[in-house]
Amino acid sequence: MPNACLRVNSMSPQSQTYQLSGTHLVHGDRGSGSEAAPISVASPFRTVSHGDPKGVEAMDPDKHIYSRYSQDVTSRVEQILSKVNHGYAVTYASGLAAAFSALVHFKPKRIAISRGYTGCHGAISTYTKGRFVDTPIVDLDDEFQEGDLCWLESPLHPTGESRNIQYYADKIHAVGGKLFVDSTLGPPPLQYPFKWGADCVLHSGIKYFAGHSDLFCGILVVKTEDERKQLWHDRAHMGNIMGSMDSWLLIRSLRTMHLRVSRQSASGTELVQWLSRAVVPEGQEYDGIPGGVITKVGHSSLQETDANGFNPSAQMEGGFNAYFSILLSKEEYAEKLPHALDHFHVPATSLGGVESLAVQHIRTDPKENPLLVCLSIGVEEVADLKNDLRRALVEISKGI
Repeated sequence: MPNACLRVNSMSPQSQTYQLSGTHLVHGDRGSGSEAAPISVASPFRTVSHGDPKGVEAMDPDKHIYSRYSQDVTSRVEQILSKVNHGYAVTYASGLAAAFSALVHFKPKRIAISRGYTGCHGAISTYTKGRFVDTPIVDLDDEFQEGDLCWLESPLHPTGESRNIQYYADKIHAVGGKLFVDSTLGPPPLQYPFKWGADCVLHSGIKYFAGHSDLFCGILVVKTEDERKQLWHDRAHMGNIMGSMDSWLLIRSLRTMHLRVSRQSASGTELVQWLSRAVVPEGQEYDGIPGGVITKVGHSSLQETDANGFNPSAQMEGGFNAYFSILLSKEEYAEKLPHALDHFHVPATSLGGVESLAVQHIRTDPKENPLLVCLSIGVEEVADLKNDLRRALVEISKGI
């Protein structure tokens, strides 16, 4: 894998410019044979005399020997992912498989985590059950210790706000620990966690990288080839490699990622700004939206600079997240709104696809606030989504 995929120079990481290159997305795997990726369903491969029996050279199509180690379509997608994430990418059967593999890789003495995606909390719980020593869970605001893994999700699921990656990088590195960033809601070109001190980055590939809600994939990105090889060896023996059909679908999706994510970000941010102005008292209205229905909107673009000088607009240099939350004044409103919408699929147990999704989040996480509704914005026309939301909010306020 070319070292050029990770830019290293004398500039500070924050001053470096990372871009999601459409050229890399379309041509990043050109050295791997045919123009369009073939759908490979082979398990064993005919080996050649100079083949690598351990499959270490997983990027070399002449050295594939068994699909649990590597195969052409998976290797091609990892080449593209490495380039666009400015690191060294390894793919997995799902986002949670990648999360679990990260825990096996880092072997933390303690894990610092607060809120975030419930599935990752489940993966951590499963990992700790298999340990012969206790692995305490501490809060992100606790004092860190040597051997800690700081598990940071930004933007945060399900509410949509950003966290200060650089702050937690400095805090964990001061004690010799590692910073693991779940950047699923901030894919390229929106956010590049390595610029802000991350040691490893997780993406649930089913979301924005896939973009069409039709595959499962997890992605870990690390800074060096040696780290990639360690993860690769672990994956080969854990058996959680991504399937060949999912790999093929992901390559197809990556070709248009720069077009989709930028559109979704711009549309989502416009809707957030619009809905936030509708947080007005009952008896008033904004642009046809009745007051007293929405009480809060959660999103990176609405955050003010905090006491540490953190402003999400710097960290999210390519645009804000296309996923956000709204807090409604009544549980009845939160239950009805997703089903009153025409242009939003429901329930939205996933996100990031070309179609907009909506869900009362307690439906997927029983511990969540029943007033919370989450919206994932697709590539539809913003005017149509506004009209849909306006009509639905009027209807639920009238009990229709």
